[in-house]
Amino acid sequence: MNNKRIYILNGHPAQKSLSKALLESYADAAREAGHEVRMAHLHDMEFDSNYGFAGYTTYKPLEPVLEKVLNDLEWCEHLVMSTPLWWGGLPAKLKGLFDRAFLPGRVFDTQVTKFGIPSPMLAGRTARVIITSDTPNLFMRIIYKNALHHQLRKQIFGFIGFKPTRIMQFSGASHAKPAAVERWLKQVRKIGASAS
Repeated sequence: MNNKRIYILNGHPAQKSLSKALLESYADAAREAGHEVRMAHLHDMEFDSNYGFAGYTTYKPLEPVLEKVLNDLEWCEHLVMSTPLWWGGLPAKLKGLFDRAFLPGRVFDTQVTKFGIPSPMLAGRTARVIITSDTPNLFMRIIYKNALHHQLRKQIFGFIGFKPTRIMQFSGASHAKPAAVERWLKQVRKIGASAS
């Protein structure tokens, strides 16, 4: 197995979370397997999450922490992100990170298009997203049609070149029994060792 450069982004805005614990388990296993790991926590990042403009002709200069996120995305071969499911979507601060940092000329190219869609600038990379939620997986799939999964795969990471984006979801997260959490940590540790 080839060692990979892995960028891990904890997308939970709280200092302590199940998302963070899962990613720390992944990171430990990946490092033990010889992979190179960089890890960042949304709760440590200070930036204005409001894009604030109507188009891409004028935009705010990126804070250093957002420049670092972009540099780490360019550096990595594999991205691993964990996020809670809040109101059917991403936490506002995490969505704000994407709104602010994922800009033309950095992650997609509006000068080179196919069927009117800008070209991704970070192609050749893969991603894994770990979602924690209280919504049962079956309900998420049948009632909500896995809307967040589609957004992450196609409209965020696929749009900038990360393919495939694999998603795993752990439901019942708010009141999970210790045995369930231990099982999830083991599952995440296993994929961390294989950098998948």
